[in-house]
Amino acid sequence: MRYIANTEADRRAMLDAIGVSSLEELFNDIPKQVRNRYQPVGLPERSELEAVREVQKLAPRNAAWQQYTSFLGGGVYDHYIPSVVSYITSRSEFSTAYTPYQPEMSQGTLTAMFEFQTLLCELTGMDVANSSMYDGATALAEAVFMAERIAKTEKVAVCRSIFPHYRRVLDTYCQAAGIEVVEVPYNHIGRYDTDSLPKGISALVVQNPNTFGIIEEMNGLKEQLGTALLIVAVNPISLGLISPPGEAGADIVVGEGQPLGLFPSFGGPFLGLFACRKQYLRNMPGRIIGRTVDAQGEMAYTMTSQTREQHIRRGRATSNICTNSTLCALAAAVYLAGLGGDGLQELALLNLEKAHYLAKRISSLPGYSLAFSGPFFNEFVIRVPGDPQSICRQLTQEKILLNNPSSLSELGVEQALNFAVTEQRTKEELDSLVDVLRDVT
Repeated sequence: MRYIANTEADRRAMLDAIGVSSLEELFNDIPKQVRNRYQPVGLPERSELEAVREVQKLAPRNAAWQQYTSFLGGGVYDHYIPSVVSYITSRSEFSTAYTPYQPEMSQGTLTAMFEFQTLLCELTGMDVANSSMYDGATALAEAVFMAERIAKTEKVAVCRSIFPHYRRVLDTYCQAAGIEVVEVPYNHIGRYDTDSLPKGISALVVQNPNTFGIIEEMNGLKEQLGTALLIVAVNPISLGLISPPGEAGADIVVGEGQPLGLFPSFGGPFLGLFACRKQYLRNMPGRIIGRTVDAQGEMAYTMTSQTREQHIRRGRATSNICTNSTLCALAAAVYLAGLGGDGLQELALLNLEKAHYLAKRISSLPGYSLAFSGPFFNEFVIRVPGDPQSICRQLTQEKILLNNPSSLSELGVEQALNFAVTEQRTKEELDSLVDVLRDVT
């Protein structure tokens, strides 16, 4: 059934059980000026059949994403998802997003999470990974908290060239925890400025590729930091070509797992990737699935680490994150297993080549040029001859989607647009975009 309403008797019984006389009394602690903001919307009473028909009439007013060509980036990308992903994730054995706390009943899900962790370690070059977090932004914030628990300097350095929404989440976490955030500027290449790395920090946060799509220089960075931890936020698809951050000495690796078999949807649900060095295992948030043997000596899987306040003393808890994104992590595991190492490399190469083809063509237009000279992966920033907001609106009218240029303005890059290119984009779509840009005013 779609909906089961509580009867008046049901509501009365619940109110009696908690010792209040009415819904108004239940919400009495909420200030009146806040409660008064929410008024009945005045919709007419209709049967479910009538309501469905009315919504169906309104639905065509929405834009169908299939009718648009997407060059949206900034952490969420329009990748092709093989049918095997939804085939596995839609099976009834896996149709829950919740953490499997009963190992005797959840061997299949625990096995899948163990394989997810293994794949993530292979992808990032790290020793251990947890069985997922909420999304890339919160995973990054949790990584900073983890570094602070280890180094205890109450100060962290963050490259300005990380995604703005990552930075906003991180600032919120750090402000509440009393952690100072020191910003590392970027240079004309689009990379972090090596001469501006501060001292006395718990960690340095680098995104690679960064928000401009530029591939950062990772070799030797860890050595410059001394005792500070190196936290790297990654685009997992790029690791099909770029050396894993573990090889560059990264201590913690995080990322947004959406490119690994998840639809952009309306901005979620997504998947937080989190991996680290073995010596920091006890400081890692989230859950870790391990392999063991059961009472009969047969192979079995179980949770080997659950370091939140529900399981251990609150003062020793590493995070208040209450669950993980199991179903999304399963999708990522199926996606990576389906592609394999060679498939992931080929996919990354397609993203790279198509992005560079488009960048070259746009840069040849009068007044258009690359904003940064550094090497880039599948997205890039272009300086434009006119108002970027106006160009963006005109492209939308032509059913071409770009990120809002205000996100670049937040980072000090004016009169510019960001373009992200995936394997989904055909040569005809890329050429069509160039033709539209040639004619916009």
